[in-house]
Amino acid sequence: MRKTFYALALGLGIAALQPAVAQDQDRSIGTVQQQPGRQCASMDVLAQQLAADPAMSQRLANIEAQTRSFAANPTANRTNAVVTIPVVVHVVYNTSAQNVPQSQIDAQIRVLNEDFAKLNADASQTPAIYAGLAANTNIQFVLAKQDPSGNPTTGVVRKSTKTRSFSSNDFVKYSSKGGSDAWPRDKYLNLWLCNLGQGLLGYAQFPGGAAATDGVVCLYSSVPGGAATNYNGGRTATHEIGHWLNLRHIWGDASCGNDLVSDTPTQQTSNGGCPAFPHVTCGNQGDMSMNYMDYTYDRCMYMFTSGQSTRMNALFTSGGARAGLVTSNGGTAPRTVATGGSYSLYPNPAASVLTLTDATSGARSSATSVQVYDIHGQLMKGARYDASTGQLDVQSLNKGLYRIAISDGSQVVQKSFVKE
Repeated sequence: MRKTFYALALGLGIAALQPAVAQDQDRSIGTVQQQPGRQCASMDVLAQQLAADPAMSQRLANIEAQTRSFAANPTANRTNAVVTIPVVVHVVYNTSAQNVPQSQIDAQIRVLNEDFAKLNADASQTPAIYAGLAANTNIQFVLAKQDPSGNPTTGVVRKSTKTRSFSSNDFVKYSSKGGSDAWPRDKYLNLWLCNLGQGLLGYAQFPGGAAATDGVVCLYSSVPGGAATNYNGGRTATHEIGHWLNLRHIWGDASCGNDLVSDTPTQQTSNGGCPAFPHVTCGNQGDMSMNYMDYTYDRCMYMFTSGQSTRMNALFTSGGARAGLVTSNGGTAPRTVATGGSYSLYPNPAASVLTLTDATSGARSSATSVQVYDIHGQLMKGARYDASTGQLDVQSLNKGLYRIAISDGSQVVQKSFVKE
């Protein structure tokens, strides 16, 4: 019997939010057995997070309120814009086999983009009664091309570790504990690939959790072409990113439970393997076992619903918990500095105005655009550049260190300055 576990790091178990509690289970077709101790471990993680951060409950409640508001106003809130999320993949490996090659990482991104756009070939297998509910979520993924400091990146961080296997204790997310530190969550989706113990396939952090641990962890062998039999099609990442985007398990982690989505049928519990359709429970017309948020084999899950799409998209609107990703430049490659493209700025430190000049000719800068960012990569819209004078007004900025990007259409020069 194959063991498959999807553990949830945060955000579940709060009665006011009609929670779903992560369960670690032995699963085959028609069987659900509890793995001793694992359910308690998940609740321990939740209890520890809530105890450490008393404000988390309110944040989760606020996210649910914003989601309900979004879903209640479909005309006002819907757009056809595609949200493209920059992804940084942290490959944390103890052996060479765990050092996932670039080809499999590329394949994982491709699977995610197909699954979230309903372009997966197996979408055609959706039963007729649910075919009209299958949705393109308008969410896509790209490996990061720019790191938090504005430097070029492949979007893959490789970290050798002495740790043989990790658990759901989030150690994999800290360099100090043998893992790899998260990149800013408002700019990137952090995806950790590592060796997970205790039969764990993956786990995710829901919106509202701590920034340092925000992201998704997947078993390294669950990527396309990996060694995890029946779970090596890349759907573990699809499932876990669903959680990261605020989706619950389809059965609501309770007998005939509530997953907070109106168009997913109520079902008694999780399905494993590749169950024949229809498997009728809780008075439905057949469990939606082919939904990415069930527990079936990778080859037997192939759809999100429109309601699930709505729930995920709520995160990207104004006030949404992941709205920062909409304007992230993490997926845009920084342009390299052309030969001779050298600028200087003075005075530095500056109290109110900076003057830009070409360091070679001494002439005033004719840059077509100048943008200022803080140390967290946040664009400072209050800093205004006058191309006719070559002066940058920084009077409205708080004291501190800033980065300036000067672009004249053919090159980008990056400089730093201090606002005093």
